[in-house]
Amino acid sequence: MNKIKVFVIDDSAVVRQVLTEIFKTDSNFQFLGSASDPIFALDKMNNDWPDVIVLDIEMPRMDGLSFLKKIMTERPTPVVICSTLTTEGSETAILAMNLGACDIITKPKIGLKDFLNESTIALTDAVIAAASATIKHLPKPSQSNDFKIQLDKKQELSSLQATEKIVAIGTSTGGTIALEHVLTKLPKDQTPGIVIVQHMPEKFTEAFAKRLDSICEIVVREAKHGDRVVKGLALIAPGNKHMTLKRSGAQYFVEVVDGPLVNRHKPSVDVLFRSVAKSAGKNARGIIMTGMGDDGASGLAEMKEAGAETIAQNEETSVVFGMPKEAIKRGCVDHILPLGEIHKAIIGYG
Repeated sequence: MNKIKVFVIDDSAVVRQVLTEIFKTDSNFQFLGSASDPIFALDKMNNDWPDVIVLDIEMPRMDGLSFLKKIMTERPTPVVICSTLTTEGSETAILAMNLGACDIITKPKIGLKDFLNESTIALTDAVIAAASATIKHLPKPSQSNDFKIQLDKKQELSSLQATEKIVAIGTSTGGTIALEHVLTKLPKDQTPGIVIVQHMPEKFTEAFAKRLDSICEIVVREAKHGDRVVKGLALIAPGNKHMTLKRSGAQYFVEVVDGPLVNRHKPSVDVLFRSVAKSAGKNARGIIMTGMGDDGASGLAEMKEAGAETIAQNEETSVVFGMPKEAIKRGCVDHILPLGEIHKAIIGYG
């Protein structure tokens, strides 16, 4: 196996020192070097382009987001963000994922060196996973800001109808834009209850859900333990928690629970899909979309075995054709659809 070529861009000398030690002592990597900002980095990387870039956000001369946008436009490369993103900076994290970042490792402002040493496994795992991603040029964000919402979204959710049908969606890298493309096309009165896992750091999912809610006709929100799943509502699993579907009589609801990482992730698509297979069976549709790795493939297989209809996003429209590819390879996908057709598999279902 070829070693993964890694380059680090961070204006903190401490971070560069610690990450240099981590990548130089791990036999999985070939450490190409580091730079204090993207301008210096480009000069160095042009001689030997890395397989994965570990990137900070706040830096002099050129910030990480500007550099990420430049790279993804000119030479798409897997990028792992390692930055002191706070809750207030959650929009930055969402934008980084929109721009194509494979993963985000949030580092603290205090105790940085100890944190990096303790998080070695998480960081190296993220870089190894990113190296397997084939990054493509991202689709343009939907023109959803022009979408005229005619229904009063402030109506009480309790007035919305219970749903007999469930749509479960799992996605990762490239998923923030992909979900926007799908959810903004859904009319509230023809959309079944939707449960979603998008791999995203803790606390950032709330901001992501609020942004989607502001541009969608359906209601979108971060799931809370015990939330009912009803028509016209999409629930997004909170970062660093697993979400499962349960049924009580004719009603579906979600449980938000702690637990170990599953397939390197919490929330995990597999955890959600397996619970949907058990609680909804043939009354569910499972959709696996762009993302690296294989999270969701096993769960989608269980959904299909339970009688659910299963859908995967096609390679041509996936930013990273990892999760859909693995599900297709396992033979558990009924339909392979381009991103622009996925909403049609949701509208009117149930």
